[in-house]
Amino acid sequence: MEPPEIVEVESTTLACDGGDGARGHPRVFLNMGEKTKIDCPYCSRQYVLKAGAVTSAGH
Repeated sequence: MEPPEIVEVESTTLACDGGDGARGHPRVFLNMGEKTKIDCPYCSRQYVLKAGAVTSAGH
């Protein structure tokens, strides 16, 4: 199944609120960890790490 939207990001940590103002969803914070993509559990947007983006080691 194809995600409804694919968004390229430059960081492995991000937040999604579904966009669209009041028609969105509660803000959820996502962390890709070692992966290069992650899906929002609310709206199914897929976030993909841009090629060449620097990932942080984290703590």
